Amino acid sequence: MYRLQIKHLTKNYNNNIKALDDISLNISNGMFGLLGPNGAGKSSLMRTLATLQLPDSGQILFDGRDICQYPQELRSQLGYLPQDFGVYPKMSALSLLDHFAVLKGLLNKAERKEQILALLQQTNLYAVRKQAVSTFSGGMRQRFGIAQALLGNPQLIIVDEPTAGLDPQERNRFHDLLSEIGEQVVVLLSTHIVEDVHDLCPEMAVLARGKVILQGKPASLTDSLTGKIWRKTVSKDALSHYQASFNIISTRRIAGSIQLHLLSGECPDHGFEPVRPDLEDVYFSALLGAQRSGKEGVAC
Repeated sequence: MYRLQIKHLTKNYNNNIKALDDISLNISNGMFGLLGPNGAGKSSLMRTLATLQLPDSGQILFDGRDICQYPQELRSQLGYLPQDFGVYPKMSALSLLDHFAVLKGLLNKAERKEQILALLQQTNLYAVRKQAVSTFSGGMRQRFGIAQALLGNPQLIIVDEPTAGLDPQERNRFHDLLSEIGEQVVVLLSTHIVEDVHDLCPEMAVLARGKVILQGKPASLTDSLTGKIWRKTVSKDALSHYQASFNIISTRRIAGSIQLHLLSGECPDHGFEPVRPDLEDVYFSALLGAQRSGKEGVAC
């Protein structure tokens, strides 16, 4: 049974931008990746699921309960790490987690302390528990964000762009932490970083202009492009010719030249070689298809 069901969700803002356009998703326990470029509508969806705003139409069910009608029931089971979150200056990690725990309804002092210390250990912040969170590095701050999201043993955890700006070492630490907590609960990971979804998520969807344009298992979606991705390295001056003539899905600069990835059922031209597809090819192919069908654009 799906724990989180999103049915025909729409959301419009005052400037007539359709941020969410008939979104439907079914999500079970485990990590679910939501990929999309900046402005695709991911944060609007996260805010709606976190009961911070109401949709204009549609339904969201968690364990069969409508969270739009009974938002408080979800909030007691929700852990949320937004893209940006503020902290009180000069408050230590220990004090701030205690404050958040009280706000979340953890009123038994002994139980609250036990859970807070366990979370500080789990997020590798115990040694700096008395240090002000405002002085933390970006990676430490994100791990603190996960610690506060895990207060109260939530059953639905939403993380919005959690690894943006992290160095590779901190990103790996964060991946390990998300993998650990995602075994028994629903973890919805919103990101524009393809590697995050590849490394963490057995299920995923791609969002563009507020619409779901692709959904499935990363491995299956990648396999579906086998024999259809071609590569060629060209000069910078030749790039515009290839972009005008072929279905170029991505470009990458390598040692002063441009490496093209192209979508085609057969060898498109002299000098192209077949390449094993990866999730980045899946992502860019989906965006190209959406753009050509008029679905790609700007949302919030």
